Amino acid sequence: MEKCEQCIVRQFSSLKALNKEELLKMAECKTSYTIKKGEPIFEEGEVTNGIYCVKDGVCKLSKLSDNGKDQIVKLVKPGELLGQRSMISDEPANLSAVALEDMEVCFIPKSEVMQFFTDNNQFSMNVMRTICDDLKDADDHMVNMAQKTVRQRLVETLIYLEETFGKNDDDSLRIQLSREELAGMIGTATESCIRLLSELNKSGFVELTGKKITILDKNKLKRFA
Repeated sequence: MEKCEQCIVRQFSSLKALNKEELLKMAECKTSYTIKKGEPIFEEGEVTNGIYCVKDGVCKLSKLSDNGKDQIVKLVKPGELLGQRSMISDEPANLSAVALEDMEVCFIPKSEVMQFFTDNNQFSMNVMRTICDDLKDADDHMVNMAQKTVRQRLVETLIYLEETFGKNDDDSLRIQLSREELAGMIGTATESCIRLLSELNKSGFVELTGKKITILDKNKLKRFA
């Protein structure tokens, strides 16, 4: 992988505040990993001792409930950082991070990151803003779960997947979630998710081909939601 100062994705995270000298220090201590689809980057309860910068690929952040159900909290795309909150709070990871496709990530040790906190106020502010944004998203998600129907949450999630992560050449959603993962993302049983997708398919809003989901008319689907 190229040097940190040449990495484009850092411009999309808190790392954009680092100066050239700090980037050189980070490049010397970082470790680069290739994570295969389905493999964990870290698991709930694990002590991460640093942060991960996502260079390529997408992963899911999820939490295992008492009944063993995997609840997806967030999807993380290139340029985002993982592990900031647990590193700052000095606690084990509250969520698991699992690759949804092959990924490239860089691990930066806690000692180096905390030095950036001490020396670079703009970096500190950027990290705090990111954590505040995550808290706002969590508030919005809680309201959606309480006030919107499962059908509304499913439709909005499908639109989010297309607008955020794009489409394949055949117009299907690029990020292919299993029915179980999709159900975990909208907070319902897998059987309910399958039934609602079938209804959307019969109504002509989406097309289902195996795991692939294709939105046929996004504006019509938005009005339906």
